Amino acid sequence: MSINKNSFNAELFDQLPVVGILRDVSMEDAARILPLYVEAGFTTIEVPINCDNAEQLIQYIVSNCGDRLNVGAGSVIDVSDLDKALGAGACFIVTPVVDEEVISSCVGQGIPVFPGAFSPTEIAKAWKLGATMVKVFPADELGIGYIKALKAPLKGIKLLPTGGISIDNARSYFKAGAQGVGVSTGLFKSELIRNKDWDRLRAHFVAFYQAVQNR
Repeated sequence: MSINKNSFNAELFDQLPVVGILRDVSMEDAARILPLYVEAGFTTIEVPINCDNAEQLIQYIVSNCGDRLNVGAGSVIDVSDLDKALGAGACFIVTPVVDEEVISSCVGQGIPVFPGAFSPTEIAKAWKLGATMVKVFPADELGIGYIKALKAPLKGIKLLPTGGISIDNARSYFKAGAQGVGVSTGLFKSELIRNKDWDRLRAHFVAFYQAVQNR
């Protein structure tokens, strides 16, 4: 299924609700990584807006993979970051905190937003403000048990745990009640990228996909 560039396809995201967080990579490495990522079956990618080449990288991904990937911006902490992200072509926004102005602006523009929250109070607030899904961050501080505990009183809130997610535990987060996961180095292996070991990175992407596709 293809998507229009610069528009978020929720159906495509739901098929594999994994947000791959691509941070601090060169354009040359990105050109090698992205085809492998798409070919493995992933549908959504996030570029933190505080990376040195974030806007350029978002533009590149939208131009080259925007018909196959939901391309978003992360680490958005204020409306200045939001403007940069949207100007670069991001079709969804991820934040590390509950910033009412950012969330409200996204909701008003019909842009999916995944605010970062940790406590039950923060999570409920983000959801009431209009979050598409709440990013529970840092998820690894309290782990899978915390997600399961949250889902009991907050059953109707969609959670996207992020932080410490790996091929070994991603499926367990889904079983605990998460509707998606955000994955950084657990997906984009720093050592493999640094060594430009594209064959092993391809194999890792495929293995990760297989680990979560039947969640």
